[in-house]
Amino acid sequence: MTLFFPVDDASRVAEVRRAGERIAREEDLDTGSAIPNVSLVITEICTNLMKHAGGGEVFLSPLSARSGPGIEILAVDGGPGISDINRSFADGYSTTDTAGTGLGAITRRSTEFDIYSQPGKGTVLVARIQKSQAAATRVGAVLKPIRGEEVCGDGWAFAQPSGALALIVADGLGHGVMAAQASAEAIAAFRRCVDYAPATVLAKVHVSARSTRGSAVAVAHVDPSKAKVRYAGIGNISGVLIGGNKPVLMISHNGTAGYHSPRLQEFEYPLPSPALIIMHSDGLHTSWNLDDYPGLRRRDPSVIAGVLYRDAARNRDDVCVTVAKIGESM
Repeated sequence: MTLFFPVDDASRVAEVRRAGERIAREEDLDTGSAIPNVSLVITEICTNLMKHAGGGEVFLSPLSARSGPGIEILAVDGGPGISDINRSFADGYSTTDTAGTGLGAITRRSTEFDIYSQPGKGTVLVARIQKSQAAATRVGAVLKPIRGEEVCGDGWAFAQPSGALALIVADGLGHGVMAAQASAEAIAAFRRCVDYAPATVLAKVHVSARSTRGSAVAVAHVDPSKAKVRYAGIGNISGVLIGGNKPVLMISHNGTAGYHSPRLQEFEYPLPSPALIIMHSDGLHTSWNLDDYPGLRRRDPSVIAGVLYRDAARNRDDVCVTVAKIGESM
């Protein structure tokens, strides 16, 4: 479960730090320097948000289901951005008359770190503290409930059956607990049959979801060895394949899993190498264009998801955006 925190006041720093320490303990990181590292990284990130961007947002995610025990800290802001990122890592460099050890300290205490910034548009960074390095296949996401709700009605998951990559995004109808239950049931059905073709997975999701209010669902099955992507969707989930000459919009049919019998049809697409698979709920509008962000394709999947969330979220719905990176760096 991802936890979301607006960082709009100095008092928020301790709140985010305590939540991060709790996740670290739940992820069995309470040995050695892991929890002190989590505390320092979160403190530096939140302090930098207040000092340099006038605030922002932080997402904390456990990593045991993604790449092994650990915690991910994703920070998003729409501030002035960083004009010289390389220089900003040097200890002693500061634009606010402070000690200037923030980014340097974060990178030293993190297992993984990545950042993307554009002057005048803001900064997105991710830091992970893990027991071991992440798996070769990289998947990142942003998940956030609509304002006023504590749980998100959207959800996502992935699995790696037989060397392939299976992804699901589900958007439970409405908001709040019942919407979250609907998307959770869809994801549970997906986990029970990740080796199956996407259309078969959708059929099983449809049956399983009849006890819920229903959801929009899309499933992608990526097979690098065969250089193809199979995709099937019901309802308003967007899937985009990026890596060729132009983005490919993958097709979903109208319908609601668990509510009325939709047309279950699977589509197959050539998989370029390298490639990005981006799937999101309708909490993100569809007019985003990665070409507006020079160099973003080469960044960490969670950073890509964070930039898209920041600039394309509708802010009147739950939002889920998932990014999978296939092949070498783009």
